[in-house]
Amino acid sequence: MGTADGDSTPVGTRKRAARPRQGASMADVARLAGVSSQTVSRVSNGFPGVTEETRQQVMAAMRELGYRPNSAARALKRGEFRTLGVITFSLSTMGNIRTLEAIATSAAQQGYAVTLLPVAVPTQDEVNGAFSRLGELAVDAVIVIMEIHLLDAATVSLPPGVQVVVADSDAGDRYTVVDTDQVGGARDAVRHLLALGHDTVWHLAGPEDSFAAQRRAHAWRTTLTEAGRNPPPLVRGDWSAESGYRAGLRLADEQDCTAVFAANDQMALGLLRALHERGRKVPDDVSVVGFDDIAEAASFLPPLTTIHQDFAEVGRLCVEGVLSKIRRPEHDAPTGQGTTLVPTRLVLRDSTAPPPSHR
Repeated sequence: MGTADGDSTPVGTRKRAARPRQGASMADVARLAGVSSQTVSRVSNGFPGVTEETRQQVMAAMRELGYRPNSAARALKRGEFRTLGVITFSLSTMGNIRTLEAIATSAAQQGYAVTLLPVAVPTQDEVNGAFSRLGELAVDAVIVIMEIHLLDAATVSLPPGVQVVVADSDAGDRYTVVDTDQVGGARDAVRHLLALGHDTVWHLAGPEDSFAAQRRAHAWRTTLTEAGRNPPPLVRGDWSAESGYRAGLRLADEQDCTAVFAANDQMALGLLRALHERGRKVPDDVSVVGFDDIAEAASFLPPLTTIHQDFAEVGRLCVEGVLSKIRRPEHDAPTGQGTTLVPTRLVLRDSTAPPPSHR
């Protein structure tokens, strides 16, 4: 039986076609493909120096035997696993889901897989537990999607040598942070409504412990104050459409409420329903601006004016940042990591208009 790497005899024509079985070794693949074990190794690791014909021959043998390269052993040899860990405590919010999707897409484009480490309850113990589990998983670095104030706590510690980038959080100066320009987006929403002639703007805020919600609410209040307007009482939701609906029932009874900035599109959706049920027309009686620009925002009734977040860019920058740390750890200072803000933009649709007094 020939063992030369250039043997081009199709696998399917050999007399001793192997049956798929568990535990097939690299030597088994080499015998079936008629090549050396070194050639199988080169194909498995994607190294050059193998002809396309030989590569296809080896791949066919792998499929026939059900052989899977030992990724852990290969990672130990290379010193990397080509896998990024992602820690997040919530998959129920649209922002976290889209950020996770963007990270996974960007990682795949760089040849990396993603391992998700969900945190059941957003507490310091749970976060510490998630980091501890990293020691049991084959990951090269970690991206944390953590929108509440936990990572700046002194009790949260990282395993030694783990490179980290944080998305959507106020993590202090201990980590590299990539975030949407929460302040700029909220400011643009409020200024748009004021420019239409509304005397003031009400705010449907997100959860109190959310960094993004805090930033947006602070920017709303500051922008009104700088414009010489009195901020109305803040109304709070929990990011869900249901909480937006409940808040909307309250706001519908405020006859001087002609403009609302909702901290996300899901709450804006519930708000639109409540206003409709109470006979307050949008935008004739009340103008509404959201935040996120989810795919469905253009299909709301009316189509929603909102602040667009570039989740794809946030994901790309998170992956780019953490890979840079892996490849150049000597440039990763322990403090003063810095924050990168991804710009937002106002998307004008049909849910905003001048107030009745200006028409």
